[in-house]
Amino acid sequence: VEGEALLMGLKEIALSSGSACTSSTLEPSYILRALGVGSDLAHSSIRFSLGRFNTEEEITTTIRRVKEAVSRLRDMSPLYEMAKEGIDIKSVQWSSH
Repeated sequence: VEGEALLMGLKEIALSSGSACTSSTLEPSYILRALGVGSDLAHSSIRFSLGRFNTEEEITTTIRRVKEAVSRLRDMSPLYEMAKEGIDIKSVQWSSH
């Protein structure tokens, strides 16, 4: 699931993709890239913002909402279905129409 797609489905939750230093771009976190995380996975990362006044209930609700959003996005993805079936998506020869 791409981080940007997840952001669009969770607008009322304080989260972002990328690092705080690059919040004005769509580039993935340079920290993740420095750690050797591949581009696809780095673009899937999200960053949550918490404050001292956040409650356990808010965190539990956020976890539930993120799980629901990920499930919804995966259900819409034919690539996820292929991966579940054990198909190596990177080895598929795609054709253009």
